[in-house]
Amino acid sequence: MRCLIAVILILLTNHNGDCAKILGVFTAPGRSHYLLGSTLMKALADKGHDVTVISSFGEKEPPKTKGTYRDIVTTEVLDNMKEMMKGQKRNMFDQADANPFITTVFMGYMMSKAMGAALRDEKVQKLIHSDEKFDVVLVEQFMNNAEKALATHFGAPLVVVSALGANVWSNALVGNPAPLSYIPLVTTDYSFPMTFCQRVLNSLLYVVTEVFFNLFVHPVENEVIKKYIPNGPDLSDVLYNASIVLMNSHPSIHQPVPYVPNMIEVGGFHVTPPKKLPEDLQEFLDGAKDGVIYFSMGSNLKSADFPPEKRDAILRTFSKLKEKVLWKWEEDVLPGQPDNVKLSKWLPQQSILAHPNVKLFITHGGLLSTTETVYHGVPILAITVFGDQKLNARSAMNNGFGLMLPYNEVTEDRFTQSIQEILNNPKYRNNAKQRSESFHDRQVSPMDTAIYWIEYVIRHRGAPHLRVAALDLPWYKYYLLDVVSFLVLVSVATGYITYYLFRAVCRKICNKRKSKKVKQN
Repeated sequence: MRCLIAVILILLTNHNGDCAKILGVFTAPGRSHYLLGSTLMKALADKGHDVTVISSFGEKEPPKTKGTYRDIVTTEVLDNMKEMMKGQKRNMFDQADANPFITTVFMGYMMSKAMGAALRDEKVQKLIHSDEKFDVVLVEQFMNNAEKALATHFGAPLVVVSALGANVWSNALVGNPAPLSYIPLVTTDYSFPMTFCQRVLNSLLYVVTEVFFNLFVHPVENEVIKKYIPNGPDLSDVLYNASIVLMNSHPSIHQPVPYVPNMIEVGGFHVTPPKKLPEDLQEFLDGAKDGVIYFSMGSNLKSADFPPEKRDAILRTFSKLKEKVLWKWEEDVLPGQPDNVKLSKWLPQQSILAHPNVKLFITHGGLLSTTETVYHGVPILAITVFGDQKLNARSAMNNGFGLMLPYNEVTEDRFTQSIQEILNNPKYRNNAKQRSESFHDRQVSPMDTAIYWIEYVIRHRGAPHLRVAALDLPWYKYYLLDVVSFLVLVSVATGYITYYLFRAVCRKICNKRKSKKVKQN
């Protein structure tokens, strides 16, 4: 009887027969990036898997899940980034006028210097030198290719999690085609159809990105692997080893583009059902008979860093509105705060957007915020600054559920005009509702889709049958340059031979005519 009880207890404590050990690496120095990773890892743990998460933030309290959830928090990346930014007087709003070519080089330089920070952390090194094994390793794609070598080190399949949709960095991992003729790079604000000049700049930016990363960033990444991972593989053996790429995208938000079989769209997997609001917020929203405008610049940008002239232009606009304004403001006091404006240093964004009285979301245009507003069917006004914000805002404009107002163009007149256009023109709200319906119309929820494919990779030992042959071709074969060269050579040779044969025939005919004339004379 005791043996039987012991067996039952063992079976009960083994959460399910398919329990897997999963390592997640989400070290990007941005809280929004961590939100995506932690949400996915918590869901996997709640499914019964035993997960370990390496991140720059970590959880304040261990989540309650069916499986185990272990945090390995490294402060190295954040400390490294702060050290590199020390002495710079520019804030993040100053990047609004940055050239995309300079932005690409700057980000590549910054991340190449910071990427070794997580791997050299004492706690991470302890894990690397342990005897632990994992069934799969998840790594976020954010200019951190060296961290992908952890999958090879632990002898596990690699799953890449992209915080964006298909882009120049994730496409290369799995050989996904991305014609530059109609797919703009994520650092631009172009939309289809692109003008001739835009296609030229889009192509040049792609070439600059590829050359810079291959000549500068990849060698640094290779050194990091060799330095911090015992018997570390070459980057070339790591870079194209992803079993699948999970993309935070969906056709309701992003431009439809080609995908190879191992690129999986799971856009919106981080969105959760609305929770009960704090009492003061509930009363504020319920009592707004003319509606509410929700204003937040996200987790990295801070409204409190607005220069006085921009802040005052925004305040003057808000003071003229009949609607109430709920503003994520990071300081205790807002000089000149109008009576219809309520401030808070933190706001439960998803639950606020779910409230029926919210008429407009003024946002920075980040992908998570854009996804959440589409989920809830709320139109947006995007004050764009950097990164993918311009591309997301341009997509909202093209799809008719929002307007884009670049940060450098924010004035009282432009700001007021944009807000009134969205509030008074029903097309924006109608289009937002249509996009929301499209977003929700799926066979399976995005989180269930993500979990299914991660478990699929585990079941099929890396799922090599999803790998496309393009990854095994050198670049000149992929672009058929050898075939083109051959055809050009054959064409030139054929033309050359034809020319000389024709010339020889003509010469022979001329000679015969000359000899005939001589005989007659």
